[in-house]
Amino acid sequence: MSDSETVPPAAPGGAGALPAPAQKIASGYAFTGPALELGALLWDGRCHAGAPVRVPLAVLNRHGLVAGATGTGKTKTLQLIAEQLSAQGVPVFLADIKGDLSGIARPGQENDRVRGRSGEVGQEWTPAGFPAEFLALGGLGHGIPVRATVTSFGPVLLAKVLRLNQTQEQSLGLIFHYADTKGLELIDLKDLRAVVAFLTSDEGKGELRNIGGLSTATAGVILRSLTAFEAQGMADFFGEPEFDTADLLRTAADGRGIVSVLELPSVQDRPLLFSTFLMWLLADLFHDLPEVGDVDKPRLVFFFDEAHLLFDDASKAFLESITQTVRLIRSKGVGVFFVTQTPKDVPGEVLGQLGNRVQHALRAFTPDDQKALTATVRTFPKSAYDLEELLTGLGTGEAVVTVLGETGAPTPVAATRLRAPESLMGPVDAAELDRAVRGSSLHGRYAQAVDRESAYERLSAARPPEAVRTPKPTEAARDEPSLVEQVVGSGMFRSLARSVGTQLGREITRSLFGTARRRR
Repeated sequence: MSDSETVPPAAPGGAGALPAPAQKIASGYAFTGPALELGALLWDGRCHAGAPVRVPLAVLNRHGLVAGATGTGKTKTLQLIAEQLSAQGVPVFLADIKGDLSGIARPGQENDRVRGRSGEVGQEWTPAGFPAEFLALGGLGHGIPVRATVTSFGPVLLAKVLRLNQTQEQSLGLIFHYADTKGLELIDLKDLRAVVAFLTSDEGKGELRNIGGLSTATAGVILRSLTAFEAQGMADFFGEPEFDTADLLRTAADGRGIVSVLELPSVQDRPLLFSTFLMWLLADLFHDLPEVGDVDKPRLVFFFDEAHLLFDDASKAFLESITQTVRLIRSKGVGVFFVTQTPKDVPGEVLGQLGNRVQHALRAFTPDDQKALTATVRTFPKSAYDLEELLTGLGTGEAVVTVLGETGAPTPVAATRLRAPESLMGPVDAAELDRAVRGSSLHGRYAQAVDRESAYERLSAARPPEAVRTPKPTEAARDEPSLVEQVVGSGMFRSLARSVGTQLGREITRSLFGTARRRR
């Protein structure tokens, strides 16, 4: 990278003239429409404040990747992007694995490091807090409880959480199918357990015979997995009131997008659970939102942290479902950013759909690290930089960037010194979080769990108490309606019958992941 050939800087404020290769890079980020400011161009070790690196607002539904080794600044990059999206009126969803993104709701604190960084990149730094909602899976932790019904979650994602193999997953799908056709609502885990127990009892064994049946051994595995899952405190994640993902799409009274922060420190030792729950949120958005095509700005940008956990040991069918969801949700105005350590953590079918890339530093301490570095370099377009050298030499808060331009073509690869977030770079204290949660307009809707009549109660009502305990169903009490009579007479069954039009027993429409559509 020689400085021998120079041209004028890309924009006013540059420190001296830019070399021709750097000028070519800088010109690739000179957009005319609304854009987010990521930082300033790095070339030959110098930061050029007059050469801003930006991403057009309109392409943020084309998805993206934020990657880098631990401690390289990924979290601050998420915060920086989320702030600017909110300021542009775009709602944001953030998964807060370490519990240090809650500070986005409070103005940042100016110090020497902030002044130094803002001066280097030409940023007019002003402390600012942004409208935020704090969520928590099942209410574990500081946040509005996010729950899903078992029916809504669906058999494919639940099988992933329970670590079932392909045969067991297929059997779980049959169980969901049976519950759907009989109008047995699966609200929580005890509902699912009751249906499995019924289908393996003397009374229920023949129910699935014509569609493959359910072996006692497979049912035993599913029941044991459910028991172990509950023993880890996971039962609270399933139930009602179920979280309405439309609440992620709100804006504040001043027009700024609300940043929904899912607090996850209390479940960070169960990463497969939260990564699968994030996929449920995304799948639910997918089949609830209408098609909007190309838009001036996204309806929502969704940051999917610890993304590699979703793809670990994923079956071919599961991977195909993820790929199709990511591909199709773009036309519904939702942008998805996967956050992980290297691009190789994301399968090629998904990686190919991520048009916006922010790659922080990688380490090359071991042969495996070196292989990952080489593989990462190959995922980038041809560049004027020596990317292997550059990626191992980036400092904290620096990254290699390439995004889609306003015409849809990729921009040149740009080494970038990133801006400083304007909100607090760290967590707020627990008491302040609790006050924010109790003051939320969502608190009254979701805070208190509800346990209404569902499959467990219906199956239990059809059997005497000793049968429920065993659990082995026997004939219902003489004066009590039969299970079929109860189901057919239920409000849920009548509603289902109306929704399908003519035939009883028609399965509830399910999405790519088997997640059920809900009538709202």
